[in-house]
Amino acid sequence: MKTPVFTTILLGLTLHLSAQEGKVTIQQDPKIDQLVKLYADVNSKSGFYQIQVGFGDYQKAQNLKSQVEIDFPDWYSKIEFESPTYRVRLGRFKTKLEAERKYLEVRKKYPDAMLLKPENESKS
Repeated sequence: MKTPVFTTILLGLTLHLSAQEGKVTIQQDPKIDQLVKLYADVNSKSGFYQIQVGFGDYQKAQNLKSQVEIDFPDWYSKIEFESPTYRVRLGRFKTKLEAERKYLEVRKKYPDAMLLKPENESKS
C-alpha cells in the first residue's frame, strides 16, 4: 500500500518540476506598421464601387452588418468609421455596371442604400 502512494507522490513531484516557463520578445522593424497602414489605405476604397447600406452608432452598425451578412452572405462587407458615425458598406465592384446592378438588388431590401464611387475616379 505504501509503494503505490509513494510512487504517485514521486511521479507528481517529478512532473511538477519539469514544467517550463518562458518569455518571448518580438523585435519588429517600425516600418512594418507603416507598410500595414499603407496596404490598408490602398485596399480599402481605391478603384472599387461600394454600396453604403446604413450608418449610426457602433452597436447599430454591428447589428446592420450582421443582417447584411445574412441577406448577402457571399458579398464583402465592412464597417468604416467616418467621424462621427460608423458606416456599413457592402461589396467591392470594379465596374460601374456591376455596381449599379447590385445596387438595384440591395435597394429592394435596404431602400436608403447609396452607391458610392471610387475615391480615385475623376469627377465629371
